[in-house]
Amino acid sequence: MEKLDIAIIVLAIALCLVLVGTTIFGEVIETANWGLNFETEGLPPAGPVPVDKLAKFDGYYLGNPEEKTIYLTFDAGYENGCTAQILDTLKKHHAPGTFFLVGNYLEQNADLVRRMIKEGHTVGNHTVHHKDMSKISDFDAFSKEILDLEKMYEDVTGEKMAKVYRPPMGIYSEDNLKMAQKLGYKTVFWSLAYADWDNDHQPDPKQSIEKLTKRLHPGAVVLLHSTSKTNAKILDELLTRWEDLGYRFAPISELGAQPPKI
Repeated sequence: MEKLDIAIIVLAIALCLVLVGTTIFGEVIETANWGLNFETEGLPPAGPVPVDKLAKFDGYYLGNPEEKTIYLTFDAGYENGCTAQILDTLKKHHAPGTFFLVGNYLEQNADLVRRMIKEGHTVGNHTVHHKDMSKISDFDAFSKEILDLEKMYEDVTGEKMAKVYRPPMGIYSEDNLKMAQKLGYKTVFWSLAYADWDNDHQPDPKQSIEKLTKRLHPGAVVLLHSTSKTNAKILDELLTRWEDLGYRFAPISELGAQPPKI
C-alpha cells in the first residue's frame, strides 16, 4: 500500500472519530442565521440550538415557559423618527425595553439614548459596525467591535453598558458565543419576531397585531425593529392586548436567572 493511500485512510479514520465524538459528547453549534419553528400555538417555538446547550454559553432566546412574562427588545441600526413614539408607549405601559444599538446610532442620537436610560430601559450591544460576526475568528477583532461600542456608550451616558449582546442579523457561531461569554456578555436571541425591518414594505398593522398575538407564549423574548412605522403605530394596542391576556413585561436582567427547560 502506498504512503498516499495510508495517509488517506488515517485521515478518514480521524474524521470518523471526530464524528463519533460529536455524537457522544454533543453536537457542535453550527454557524447559522437564527430561526424558529412554531409547532403549537401558544407554546414556545423550538430554536436551532436547544435552550440548555445555549445556556452553557450564556446564550438565551426564551425565558421561563411556565410564566406569562415578556421581554421586549428592539434592534436599532439607525433612527427614522419612530423611537420617541415607542418610548412614549413603553412609558404608558410601565414596560421596560432593551434597545440593541450600533455605533452610528449612539453617535447620532445621544438624546434618545439618554432618554432610554432615564426611563428605565436597557441599552444592549449590537456592535459598532453591524458586521457578520461569525466571520470574525480572532478574539481581539471580535472584542474591538464589542468594547468600542461600550466606550461610545460610556461617553454618551456616563454609565457602564449592560452586558447583553445581540449578534447582528442573528448570525452566530459557537466561537462567537464563547468569545462573548469570555467578555462577560449574555448573548440574547429571540423567540418571537416578524418581518418588520423593510421600511419600503411595512406590514399591515391589523395583521401584525394578530400574528404577534397568535404566536405569543410564556417567556417570550420579542424582537421588534424600532425603525418600523408599523411597530410605532401598533405598539400601544399590542401591549394592551398582551396585558389583557395576563402577561407582564420584564427587564432583560431577569433573562437567564432560571434557564428554561423545554
